[in-house]
Amino acid sequence: MSEQIDGVAEGRSGRTWVFIPLAIFIAVAIMFQFALKSGDPSKLPSALIGKPVPPTEFPALNGLKSGNAPVPGFTSADLAKGQVTVVNFWASWCAPCVEEHPLLVELAKEPNLRLYGVNYKDEPENALRFLGRYGNPFAALGVDQKGRGAIEWGVYGMPETFVVDGQGRIAYKHVGPLTPRSIVEKILPAVKEAQRPGPPGS
Repeated sequence: MSEQIDGVAEGRSGRTWVFIPLAIFIAVAIMFQFALKSGDPSKLPSALIGKPVPPTEFPALNGLKSGNAPVPGFTSADLAKGQVTVVNFWASWCAPCVEEHPLLVELAKEPNLRLYGVNYKDEPENALRFLGRYGNPFAALGVDQKGRGAIEWGVYGMPETFVVDGQGRIAYKHVGPLTPRSIVEKILPAVKEAQRPGPPGS
């Protein structure tokens, strides 16, 4: 009888050890999912903050005009000419880009601020149709047809927005669509800070 009881105990103990790794795996998976869902993508770190924008060139979107003049593309050198620039990466196929676009139109009206756009992996006709429908807030608009520029800038996905100071250094990065709150609490203060004169040679 004692041998039978010992055998049952050993069997239960063996089964317990089998389930422990499974229980640990499930617990870790639940924690990981919770972290993903509760995380704020706008808080993702960027190694480029405080550093010059990567050497990049974004050619103009053919056919895009402001009045009778074509809207130019831009290069990283254009971002280091003394004026603060907000650079927005977007695409016509990006639903959040549609939601934030009216905010960009209003943001472009801010004094002493220029708004540049980068059209990411898009068909030119779709980009033109998008801007024709929703308006073009960009003083300059370049295309990143193959997505190489976005990789250099450390872009995670569409849309993303950068504040670049007058020396061409990235002062702030916002991941995801802009909101009225993020513009008031994040973008405009970052622009104001970037506009402050620094010591010579800074």
